[in-house]
Amino acid sequence: MERAMPKNKIPGTKAKQCIKADEKYTSRHYTRYVPLVVDKAKMCTIWDVDGNEFLDFTAGIGVTNCGHSHPGVVKAIQKQAESLIHMCTGDYYNEPCKELSERLAKEWPGPCPAKVFFTNSGTESVEGAIKLARYATKRQRMIAFLGAFHGRTCGSLSLTASKTRQREGFGPMLAGVDHAPYNDLEYVKTLFKKTVPPKDVAAIFVEPLQGEGGYIPAQAHFMQGLRKICDDYGIMLVADEVQSGFGRTGKMFCIEHFGVEPDIMCLAKGIANGMPLGAVMARKSVMDAWEPGSHGSTYGGCAVSLAAANASLSLIKGEYMKNASVIGSELFQGLANLHLKLPRYVCYPTGLGMMLGVEIRAFGAPNAKLRDAIVDRAFQKGLVLLGCGESTVRVCPPLCLTKSEAEKGVKILGDAIEEAIKKHDMN
Repeated sequence: MERAMPKNKIPGTKAKQCIKADEKYTSRHYTRYVPLVVDKAKMCTIWDVDGNEFLDFTAGIGVTNCGHSHPGVVKAIQKQAESLIHMCTGDYYNEPCKELSERLAKEWPGPCPAKVFFTNSGTESVEGAIKLARYATKRQRMIAFLGAFHGRTCGSLSLTASKTRQREGFGPMLAGVDHAPYNDLEYVKTLFKKTVPPKDVAAIFVEPLQGEGGYIPAQAHFMQGLRKICDDYGIMLVADEVQSGFGRTGKMFCIEHFGVEPDIMCLAKGIANGMPLGAVMARKSVMDAWEPGSHGSTYGGCAVSLAAANASLSLIKGEYMKNASVIGSELFQGLANLHLKLPRYVCYPTGLGMMLGVEIRAFGAPNAKLRDAIVDRAFQKGLVLLGCGESTVRVCPPLCLTKSEAEKGVKILGDAIEEAIKKHDMN
């Protein structure tokens, strides 16, 4: 069925009222790309408070992998909420925790047995991984990569290196963190020769596919080389799969594309389809380094979030992971066609599955202003997008996206690009 463009003015009367109140009472640090005031959402569709309908190519930044308010996930949440909402998982046992822990451990990307610790978010998972790596190795230093986004709390922010705005005013950062260019294995080796004693390094943190950095996949030789370095020096290889996990790239975890087993993995976002949940997974030999009481969380592993995650995992393994590959290929080709049509402005797409990006350039250089104009024009036409990197449009829809929705979204994006370019060239 043809998807209509938004039928009312954007932002409409109700949206303007909400935005005005929000700006009066809510912290101004929030970065809202477009004036979207969401009323409800279902699968890949969003409706605002004025009745306008939008196709969602963001999935809450890779969170609602099964689609907004998927009936299977909603049913699981309702059922669990009727019997138990919360008892601290760190103090007591419960069935949803047992079930999800077992299922996740069986999805571990490698032959080693694995264990799970539950958190509330991605940044908490990264903080937990920092503590686990230090505790297990009795070392302090860490290496991360330029373009990386690992979170906004103090430890994870110390690893983050995608935008100076994210770090500005929050120093000093955690000591002993060095950054290397992404996909540059030789630079890591040079660090070890010149400034960073490898036997002082607890962990190397890496996104198998950089998210905030511009949707840039790792190269196989880079990931495999990191694994060898870590093996040679007793360093923990930590895979940040917060955005790239749970079927997003066509495999359960992105690192599986490279045939590499990590020591520790950070999870969140798509794990519970919108409910707050994250996890630190690790090889059993690593996780068992923690003594009882070494780490903890009051809300991590909330029974309702665990139930949502169990339902989501079944859906992802049932059909959506395959759909991410099949429809993701259709999306990739559609974006590649936009590059062929507008090569001066649209770069060849990057990414895997339904975690795709297209960099926007003008006169041979990245152009964030033009990218933002494209995102705005697409929104006015009924497509919700986000940016990432210096000037990249990210395409990360719910994994339930249909072929017709993919085609419609690419068409809207293409029209938005052409209109934004025309206005850009006139100026």
